[in-house]
Amino acid sequence: MAGKISVLLVDDHAVVRTGIKTYLGLSGQISDIYECDRGELACQIYSEQQPDIVILDLSMPGIGGFETLRRLLNRDSGCKVLVFSIHDELIYVSRAFKAGAKGYIIKNSAPRVMIEAVSRIAEGGTFVAPELAHELAASMASDNNEDDKLKLLSPREFDIFCQLANGMTPREIADQLCLSYKTVCNHSTAIKDKLGTKSIAEMTLLANRQGLIHSIQ
Repeated sequence: MAGKISVLLVDDHAVVRTGIKTYLGLSGQISDIYECDRGELACQIYSEQQPDIVILDLSMPGIGGFETLRRLLNRDSGCKVLVFSIHDELIYVSRAFKAGAKGYIIKNSAPRVMIEAVSRIAEGGTFVAPELAHELAASMASDNNEDDKLKLLSPREFDIFCQLANGMTPREIADQLCLSYKTVCNHSTAIKDKLGTKSIAEMTLLANRQGLIHSIQ
């Protein structure tokens, strides 16, 4: 695209946002940089400012990253989202692209990778962190029944599945995601039905096989 790129940075850690803003500002390719710490506010700022690129973390309080991605694309199907996450598990990468993200990089990628990703996405392309590209291609070519089951989960269900499998209680999840206890329990039942599991223990085993147990912090 011609001209400089405007960016909306969505991450709940102020120190992370400060570091990214500093680096983006030094690149010479970025103009305005907006920022916020959660998805609800990101949707509002996007509607008001219409940035060229949204750089989005997945693990945030409130509605979370996947739900934020869904809402942004519902508001504007042309919204260009670059996921910037600590999660390097392929299930996160594949779900992000399926949900409509244009790029995915991880937080231990070299700083220059973010500039390259932002530039390529702004020009209409897509981008995957070099550390993930080969594994993602191999995964997409394989047939994995558990992957297919996980793809049935909505963004909210996937978040709750990961949190339950990592040992959080429904009440803890309700507090973190600003949901009612009953709503979390209803989601838990739907998750078990979709995955064909009967207990939290079976969900944990499935999550462990997918490399998701250590991903919630």
